[in-house]
Order: sequence, then C-alpha cells, then structure tokens
Amino acid sequence: MAVKKVWQITHSCGHESERDLGDRPADRRAGFADWLAKQECTDCWRAAKDGDEAEKAAWLQAKRAAEQAESDAWSEQFRMPPLEGTEKGIAWGVRCRHQVLAAAYAALVLDSGMPEPEWERIEDRARRITRAGWWIDQRTSEPGDLEELLEAAVDTDRPTENPFM
Repeated sequence: MAVKKVWQITHSCGHESERDLGDRPADRRAGFADWLAKQECTDCWRAAKDGDEAEKAAWLQAKRAAEQAESDAWSEQFRMPPLEGTEKGIAWGVRCRHQVLAAAYAALVLDSGMPEPEWERIEDRARRITRAGWWIDQRTSEPGDLEELLEAAVDTDRPTENPFM
C-alpha cells in the first residue's frame, strides 16, 4: 500500500485544509503534516502578519518621533548648527549626529578618561560638519574613530560663506 500524498490538516486556528504533500519523500510526510497542524492556516497567518505590519509601522513611527525630539533637544542644548540636505536627510542626520557624538563621548570621556577640554575641541570640529549625509555615513563608525573622521571630512561637508558654490 502506498503512503498517502494528500493530507487533511486541522490547523491550530481551527481551520481545515487539504494539502498535497506528494512533493516530499514518503517518510517525511507525516512529520510535516504534524508540523502544519501546529501552525495557523495561510489565511490566518497572512491576516495576523498584516496586523503586525501596521503595528510595527506605528511603533517605528513613534520611536523615530521620540528619537527625533531627543536629538533636537540635544542639538539645541549643545549648540549644534542646523544641518544641510533634504528634509528627510536632515532629520536622519540630526539623529545620527546625536548618536555618533553621544557614543564617542561615552567611549572617549567616560570610559577612557579623555579630559573635557580635549573633548570640547572634538565637539567644536564636529560643529563644522553641517552636511547631513556626512553624519548619516558615519552612523556605524567606531566611537574611537571620530577624531580621525572629523579630520578627514572634506570642504563640501563644511559650510561656506560663498553663496555661488
């Protein structure tokens, strides 16, 4: 007698479906059918996933808004200049600048004991970088590399007084 290929599955959500498992080796069909029975049916899975996506998008939007507010307040507190770029790029750049400088401060001053006057020199050089894209590009850099990265920044990353450039 041949091992059956079509299985009647009662899913964990209570729905039933008929699945053709003929594409699997005969000795693996029963185990896969048992696994399928522990899962939601395709329709319920998709419905749950769609709900999760909406929740995830709302959560992400709220998280970004909170990060943006914190970064804006930080920028004002430490007299950071406004960034240049697209509207979306500026918002992202402000968050990245805040995260990069906060991580560098923690690593260099708090953990490694860099004197505050030395940190203030680094912070002053950071104020000269106003291109949002530069900060976005540095978002994954190591905190200890900040000083070298600031020195390597090119003139296009800094503002100019020439209105024709």
